[in-house]
Amino acid sequence: MINYTLHDPLWFLALLALPLIFWLRQRRKLPVRVVPFAAAWHRPSAVSVSRFPVVIAVLGLVLLVTGLARPQRVEDRREVRQQGYDLILAVDLSGSMLAEDYQRAGKRINRLQAIKPVITAFINERPGDRIGIVVFSGRAYTLAPLTFDHDWLAKQVERLRIGMIEDGTALGDGLGVALSRLEQADKTTDNQRQGAFVILLTDGANNRGALDPIDAADIARSRGIPVYTIGAGRNGLVHYPRIDPNTGRTMGYRQIVSELDETTLRKVADLTGAEYFPADDSNTIEAAFNAIDRERKIEFEAKSYLLADELFIWFAAPGATLLLIAAGLAASSRPGRRSTAEMLSTA
Repeated sequence: MINYTLHDPLWFLALLALPLIFWLRQRRKLPVRVVPFAAAWHRPSAVSVSRFPVVIAVLGLVLLVTGLARPQRVEDRREVRQQGYDLILAVDLSGSMLAEDYQRAGKRINRLQAIKPVITAFINERPGDRIGIVVFSGRAYTLAPLTFDHDWLAKQVERLRIGMIEDGTALGDGLGVALSRLEQADKTTDNQRQGAFVILLTDGANNRGALDPIDAADIARSRGIPVYTIGAGRNGLVHYPRIDPNTGRTMGYRQIVSELDETTLRKVADLTGAEYFPADDSNTIEAAFNAIDRERKIEFEAKSYLLADELFIWFAAPGATLLLIAAGLAASSRPGRRSTAEMLSTA
């Protein structure tokens, strides 16, 4: 439903000054100069010409004041009650995710770049779900709480950089923080959280943090929260960039031995009744979506909100233009201004 309203209607009180200005002008011998050349607008010698700038000026003032009153087009949107899931994406930003053991369009890419399409797919292709993001490295933090604002989420994903958190892989802590973001009493029955999932995207090599990944998985199982794991990386020698700490530029590469801890990732998934997927599998996104959609959905409360479009410019711009035109017409019709021919004839 679309309505039109004024945000600051008190500006229309300014129009009450117009009759007062004209009244004062009639009472004074010298015209009141409100705008440039206003004195010329009511010259008796040019009645037929001078009234036109007055009309234009008044119309311009009315439009300008209307713009200042901030007219708005307001759309009232109401969301019906809908069903969906609560999903937390737990994303690994540890230094090991810089290893370039993937290729895209013939170029090597690192592990974070490899899993970003998975993150983007969850955000763009599941509009009915509330999604949140937890990031972890040496510590774990909430980047975004559960939200329906997927456009805002996409902007947060663009900020993801390896090195934005102290290095290390606190896999268990990352999972623990993700579980804490899903704690909602109104969606919990018999200590079982309904319609909630964690999607853990990592290379699985835990080496930091206070919580062991398997202990975190046991907590998830006790709360009825499946943890789907997506493993990024490969075993063996991989290219690892040498990065200049001052400029952030890649100065070259070295070979390092990498181990994708699929054992831990599979165990976490199995303990929680979920599944493990490799990041380089072209069917990973579809398989993860299908697995989640087999579960029972939860119902979200209806939301109502207003979208307002400002119409200021559509009134203020024509109003200012009309005022300039009126001033120009008034200036050109001032008494005493003689044409070139008149001046030559009196010379």
